[in-house]
Amino acid sequence: MALNAKNAKHAAQIIAGTTGRNLGHKFEEIIIDIINGIDWSIENIDNKLIDNILVGNPAIELIKYILNKEKITDIIVIKASWLGGLATSGLGHQVKDTKGNIITKSKSDIIIEIVSKDITKIIGISVKSCNNVKPTNAQLYFTTASAFSQFLRNNKILVSVDAENALKMFCGDVGFQPIDIMKTIKTRKSDTRRYFWEELPAKGKQEWEDIFSKKQNEISKLLLQKAYKDDAFAPNYVMHKTKKSTSFEETEVAIYSVDELIKLSKKYAGFELKPYFIRKGSFKNDKNEHLAPRFGIIQMQRGGQKQHPTQLQFNLQAGYFYKLATLV
Repeated sequence: MALNAKNAKHAAQIIAGTTGRNLGHKFEEIIIDIINGIDWSIENIDNKLIDNILVGNPAIELIKYILNKEKITDIIVIKASWLGGLATSGLGHQVKDTKGNIITKSKSDIIIEIVSKDITKIIGISVKSCNNVKPTNAQLYFTTASAFSQFLRNNKILVSVDAENALKMFCGDVGFQPIDIMKTIKTRKSDTRRYFWEELPAKGKQEWEDIFSKKQNEISKLLLQKAYKDDAFAPNYVMHKTKKSTSFEETEVAIYSVDELIKLSKKYAGFELKPYFIRKGSFKNDKNEHLAPRFGIIQMQRGGQKQHPTQLQFNLQAGYFYKLATLV
């Protein structure tokens, strides 16, 4: 039977004594256990300004950050639920939406219900976790050229057929590959399975560059919050475990409200094209310079995986939290 922590200090002691069990848990599940094990009504949460990058117990730092940002005091109870495994493996807590329907998919990995003397609030958190010594890219959104184009249209951002076809060329959809044109194959030194950004038709390419430039904040918000239709608990916050930690109690995390992250991302950079060369793989002898599209802290690329080679992938840049820290 799991121990119920009397306070944050007691929770840390429980963690230290149950390391073996926790090693088999996902990062989100451990956080859930800790949050639900603390009597938050007797915790003394200070109201000092909190940095975005924090070191400590991630569960406790997350609650402190949210309570400060939301200006919630006089806590009665805080309950956390795990949704992170629902879409991929069917694992997670059974949670119902306001209509009584059981949630099967959500962009939020964790939802927290906070009950105070004045308010009851449900907050969604998107959790990213890096277990490498150095921070790596974090996948944000994975889709197809057509699905992404329709996704934007569904959210009142116009995308023409020319732009959608250009994106299909960038991803290498069947029928939109260089290999479809035999005369191209005879002289092509680059990848024959897809076109690079600089090779796209001018009209479609320019439309995408205009869309990402003019609608950067709107698209960033969609990528951070929207993945599933009628998501009842779209995330309000993002928590990112920045790198491998030697102790759970000394874990570095970066925490932002979604609106805060979008604002900082825009401040960091607008739409831009980063030059790069192919250094490995089947086309490492390609001497051409290519262009990688990005906006703010979000990178965009062709997936290229064996299972889903033509997928369109959006990532959060490696170490973006350190870059954003210089702007605050």
